[in-house]
Amino acid sequence: MKVGDIVSRVSYNNDINFIILDISDNVAYLKGTDIRLYADAYLDDLVLSDKKDDYRPVIDNELLERDEYFYLPGKILHIDGDIDYLNKSLNFYKECDVLAIGKQVSEADMPNCIEKLLNDTKPDILVLTGHDVILNKNGDQKDINNYKNSKFFRDAILKAREFEKSHEKLVIVAGACQSDYEDLIKSGANFASSPKRVNIHALDPAVIAANVSLTKRDEKINIKELLSKTKYGKNGIGGILGNGMMYVGYPR
Repeated sequence: MKVGDIVSRVSYNNDINFIILDISDNVAYLKGTDIRLYADAYLDDLVLSDKKDDYRPVIDNELLERDEYFYLPGKILHIDGDIDYLNKSLNFYKECDVLAIGKQVSEADMPNCIEKLLNDTKPDILVLTGHDVILNKNGDQKDINNYKNSKFFRDAILKAREFEKSHEKLVIVAGACQSDYEDLIKSGANFASSPKRVNIHALDPAVIAANVSLTKRDEKINIKELLSKTKYGKNGIGGILGNGMMYVGYPR
């Protein structure tokens, strides 16, 4: 085993692929290739993996009446604590033909820079994501201090809501693996992870953002259908009812 290898953990039935970030004293330090998760494992618990990620998000943008109308999808500002997951998300937005601006910012710094980034980019949709985890599995899941980064997501949401109070004018998608879903929603997020404190796929926040971007402003989002498009559905992300963020014009 060496740094850069793609591996899985035998003790977890090889359920998740990881890349080895570092090795020290027979312990490998890992990051999920597709799941927003850091972990560590003894080297003898790891096997090389060639298993491919079979998750392919679906975006319904082929139904637009391109002959007569023109479309202006909502602009996305995606702030991510992880550059690899950010780049995956930006590639996904490009495939969806939506305008997205990406910024890599550590979770702890998000509350400090959010106002400037919102002023600079004027997005319709804001994504705040990266890494998170419950620090003590036996602790109080209602205590935001029992999460690694939820409080930083919360504080960034609060600052964003000072910038734009309306949930209809700025849609916020926030959180990462195991995040404090209830506090993020109460702080002003339209969508947040993780209702069942599960891990989420690297693209799950982007799937939500892209679908909102490509839904018409006078059209209600079918929230159950939208959540079903993410890797872990309603267990991984939840949200509030609302409209899309795409303008439609005529004639083309």
